[in-house]
Amino acid sequence: MKKIAVIAFGMFLFILPTKAQTLESQYGLDSANTILNASLYTEYWKQKNYEEALPSWRYVFLNAPAFQLNTYIRGEDIIEYMIQKTKKKEYVDTLMMLFDRRLQYMAKKSREGYVLGKKGMAQVKYSNGDINMLKAGFDNLMKSYELEGEGTPPQLIHATFEVGCGLVQQNQLSQEEFINLYMKFSDFADKRLASGEKGCDNFAVCKSALDAIFFESGYADCNTLAGLLNQKYEANKDSLPVLKEISSILRRRECTDLPLYATVAEKIYQQEPSADAAYSLAMMFFSKQDIAKFEQYLKEAINKSDDPKAKADYNYKLAQVYLSKKNYPSAKKYALDALKTNPNMGDAYITIGLAYAVSSNDYEGDEFDKRTVFWAAVDKFVKAKQVDPSVAAKANEYIERYSPHFPTKDEAFFRDITAGKSVKVGGWINETTTARFRD
Repeated sequence: MKKIAVIAFGMFLFILPTKAQTLESQYGLDSANTILNASLYTEYWKQKNYEEALPSWRYVFLNAPAFQLNTYIRGEDIIEYMIQKTKKKEYVDTLMMLFDRRLQYMAKKSREGYVLGKKGMAQVKYSNGDINMLKAGFDNLMKSYELEGEGTPPQLIHATFEVGCGLVQQNQLSQEEFINLYMKFSDFADKRLASGEKGCDNFAVCKSALDAIFFESGYADCNTLAGLLNQKYEANKDSLPVLKEISSILRRRECTDLPLYATVAEKIYQQEPSADAAYSLAMMFFSKQDIAKFEQYLKEAINKSDDPKAKADYNYKLAQVYLSKKNYPSAKKYALDALKTNPNMGDAYITIGLAYAVSSNDYEGDEFDKRTVFWAAVDKFVKAKQVDPSVAAKANEYIERYSPHFPTKDEAFFRDITAGKSVKVGGWINETTTARFRD
């Protein structure tokens, strides 16, 4: 193979640049050897024979670092293989050197943030209990995030936060820094999700992972948050972005009964009476069981919101409150309003079904008429799991609970109603349903 390579490149060597060769020059210290070894290791690399590729690759890497980008791209495969095979720290050191040299000699062909992200991931992967290496990996991942900006992939966000969680548990990161990291990454994931760009759906998985890590970390209970965020509030009382961060994290953790949440919610509303600010106030009054104020501010949030998903969530919450107050027509109204902006909200259909089912005794008519209400209720439970598979288990539970309340065939016989016949359920329910029986 060496003879073939020499012959193949022989003529080319006669026309190589004749200026003095240095380590920084493209062909390194010895152009002939650089080209020969590059050819050799490339053939082995293509065959995935990484161990045979190593000596020739090492020559190019050490003696002609500015030769080509492939030295670094293919070198990762070769060195990763050697790390896995030998478990030697020397190869881990070589991998770190590879990333550093890529930034040094291939700066024009490599994004710094991308390379630092790869180095950070490798440092974390091969830290093997070395806290200093783990911290260095975390720092490089954070630098990558700052440099890459919106181009940061969800996998890097997830990995960085997971490392941060490990560092806070080893007292290498403060609780405040950890909470700030969660708020920063969570907001980033939300914005990427809202962008609608190709691939942004992956941030939904990332966001769920962030929430799971944060809430299971032991640093997200309301008392801990109150202590840390009170300090943040005192230092930034008039900073609207900081106030919004504090409100958001307390809401996510369902710490809306904290005095801090009330203070922050009111300050945000005073500065910016937006839909989100009104919603924050609504949740504060809900925690205080001031339902009148809750309804007032939640309706304001609904009227002001331009976000279809948020508008649906606000309407759904109001529907839930009316359901608990046994105001069934209003529960239905706001559940339907939620479905206008989010047709796939299965929980909204479940709310309507429950409003029907629990109000059956109030329906006008005899016992048979009252039982027909359960047909309409079960229709909504079926619809819920059709549009939203995530609520299927809950919907099936309600179907099983209320189907035994259907009329019997004998009861329907005297009404001239047979299975499959369309039946109108009147009043505020106002639904056309299909007859079926419990026996």
